Amino acid sequence: MPEHELDHIFSADGPLASAAPGYRPRQAQLEMAQAIESAIRDRATLIAEAGTGTGKTWAYLVPAFLSGVKVLVSTGTRTLQDQLFRRDIPRLRDALGAPVTVALLKGRSNYVCHYHLDRLQHDERALRSRSEVTQLRAITVFAGRTRSGDRAELAEVPEDADIWNRVTSTRENCLGQDCPHVKDCFVLKARRQAQEADLVVVNHALFMADLALREDGITDLLPSVDLVVFDEAHQLPDVATRFLGTSVSAHQLLDLCRNIEAAGLAHAREATNWTNVARAIETATRDLRLACAAVSRLPGQKAAFHAIPEAEPFDEALGQLLQALEGAIQLLDVVAEKHPDLATAGRTALELRARLFQWSQPDRQGNDALAERRGEAGDAVRWVEHGTHHLRLHSAPLAVDKVFSRYRAADQAWVFTSATLSVHGDFGHFIRQLGLWEARCMRWESPFDYAGKALLCVPSGLPETHSREFNERFAELLVPLIEACPGGVLVLCTTLRSVDHLGDLLWEHFQDNGIDRPLFRQGELSRRVLLERFIAARNGVLVGSASFWEGIDVPGDALTLVAIDKLPFAPPDDPVLEARLRACRERGGNPFMEFQLPEAAIALKQGAGRLIRTEADWGVLLVADARMVEKRYGRLLWRGLPPFRRTRDVDEVRRFLKEGQAPEGLPESDAMIRTS
Repeated sequence: MPEHELDHIFSADGPLASAAPGYRPRQAQLEMAQAIESAIRDRATLIAEAGTGTGKTWAYLVPAFLSGVKVLVSTGTRTLQDQLFRRDIPRLRDALGAPVTVALLKGRSNYVCHYHLDRLQHDERALRSRSEVTQLRAITVFAGRTRSGDRAELAEVPEDADIWNRVTSTRENCLGQDCPHVKDCFVLKARRQAQEADLVVVNHALFMADLALREDGITDLLPSVDLVVFDEAHQLPDVATRFLGTSVSAHQLLDLCRNIEAAGLAHAREATNWTNVARAIETATRDLRLACAAVSRLPGQKAAFHAIPEAEPFDEALGQLLQALEGAIQLLDVVAEKHPDLATAGRTALELRARLFQWSQPDRQGNDALAERRGEAGDAVRWVEHGTHHLRLHSAPLAVDKVFSRYRAADQAWVFTSATLSVHGDFGHFIRQLGLWEARCMRWESPFDYAGKALLCVPSGLPETHSREFNERFAELLVPLIEACPGGVLVLCTTLRSVDHLGDLLWEHFQDNGIDRPLFRQGELSRRVLLERFIAARNGVLVGSASFWEGIDVPGDALTLVAIDKLPFAPPDDPVLEARLRACRERGGNPFMEFQLPEAAIALKQGAGRLIRTEADWGVLLVADARMVEKRYGRLLWRGLPPFRRTRDVDEVRRFLKEGQAPEGLPESDAMIRTS
């Protein structure tokens, strides 16, 4: 494209300004677009960190549109995926008059399956409540009129409703070309549209699922493209770890039991006693739950393979489960041609047994039956998760860099963008995680006036975060700030236990002090409903944990105070982190500096990013963890944040909230200055 074309598009009298009222040219946005245009031309890898307000969506879409190459855009969540497809891309396409065809592609679990919907309609026993009867009726009507089959378009049935699991397909239970509804299949239609489109919008989960399938030799999920843009790219290492690993749950095994019994009795009754076949798997699954019951009493309800309490009975129960699955597989193989449901049950049993056997290797004596097949897969960490209503066996790679980096074709351009990819300008952690050794790295600060409109406070006088009195003192400190705050308050906690405790404490203070403000807490309602009600309240207090640290956009006075209880260091009971830290120590590295501190810095930047979303926004970020200024490593954390005015004086914060703007010459705390 001509060098001056981007200058014109992003100028004050260009097409973007004409299409978007209030548009303002931003030098950082133009520079980012130019850097991406260069990466596309050179087929290079670019890591682009752009602070909130840079306008990174149009900064990558404009050069993508103008490049003439096939593009894949991968977003962090399905919500962002829908926003990009239904709002951002159409607006830009209209503004530029660009004849770009666009497709939206999600994982198969997002699309209604005609075959499984039909099965459920003819199996009244599978409906578990009156509400599911109503939901099934709504899904049936929807399937008859929708063009996409995307369940996100059916708002009256909640996305987390269990019935969706029974009217969508999985890779194991999809009948493929044998399906009687193959011509109407929503998944195949979506994939065909993706193959034909100029630009395809996916999410990181689907991208990583495709990567994992390619590792197994399956290549029909995503189309081949010339440019891949990863938005919210900071999420990629965690998503890659999850999708390059394996997982088997008791729920999956019990579902298999029901499917084996139903298919066997319906289509091969004479072959064997299918009830006994299913019952053998069910009994072995329940025995495995009992064998690792002690795990549910451990911190986090997790235990790594080498640390499972009472390992001998656990190993014996796992062996019995593998035998029960093998017996079912042999019987199903004999009758598989009688009906697609029998073949599907056989494939599912085979897949689950393969995952469980892979999970069991190497054994406790170090013998590994799969050693020759592992190749470059590298070391993995295995753990059991056991709660009141669930049992899951997980496996995840210790590192994903080699697998991820070799996925990029030599003639592809890759762009990674987010507001949080570096630690105080250092991209080393992100580069190491994904193996992006040849990447170009560029960074643009947010254009917002943090120094004039935002204040960072690390209050002095609070007890240490591990103290029993911490939550009580933190709640006491928050109450007068909440009273002084003219808008909404978001309290971010590092654990769900703290959400409950702080929520209770704040409620008691509200009652005692006659504070008339809505109080919301994570777990009471779905995340979406909580956010909608919080925004509508304008002066609510929302207490949340992990899922509220990022992806929340609450502009204006609906959010003027963000309070963080503790620095977001990952919990030590995370088996993947524990294994990575141990491996780092064994090779002579510094686990805290290489893993824990960078992860905390990026998470803190995400939490802080909830406060200022537009040029008109203002407010306070309060971090109640004194380690941020009193520990030497703390400077990396607060220096990596936007350039807030800083103080440790809570009275300054209260005055700031009452005045609604940053006072002239607001002093910075001596403690902050000393650590700078």
